[in-house]
Amino acid sequence: MVNSALSRLELTCRDLDELAIVSTEILEFANGLTFWLFDGDMGAGKTTLIKEICHQMGVMDVISSPTYSIINEYQNKFGEKLYHFDFYRINEEEEAMDIGVEEYFDSGNYCFVEWPSKIPSLLPESQFLNLKISVGNNNERYIELTRHEERI
Repeated sequence: MVNSALSRLELTCRDLDELAIVSTEILEFANGLTFWLFDGDMGAGKTTLIKEICHQMGVMDVISSPTYSIINEYQNKFGEKLYHFDFYRINEEEEAMDIGVEEYFDSGNYCFVEWPSKIPSLLPESQFLNLKISVGNNNERYIELTRHEERI
């Protein structure tokens, strides 16, 4: 029997000084899920949050937005690979397929995906974390986390 498990957490980040704490809470909530979808308007802070999460995970590389390259690959101090995708500039899912996105997604490595709405049919139906970021008063960021899991 297959059961869908869904759990949620809402966080508030009042300023950049709280980003490290919020990132740690996100990592704890993810609890092993390696496929993460980042939703939010332009300028909501998706890349900034990913930078801090990567830092918390021990990435020593310079972390930047892959807006033009579509994908950046990082490695942490434990030798683990992390993939950071930004699909904002693609017009068709075939463009993502042309870079071999399915191989990255199936690698088992961490995949952080910005603008997942551009590639809906390529996304998993289970085993992922969705992060919805919105901007509030005084530039606060509200982050709604949803775990999508399938249990047998």
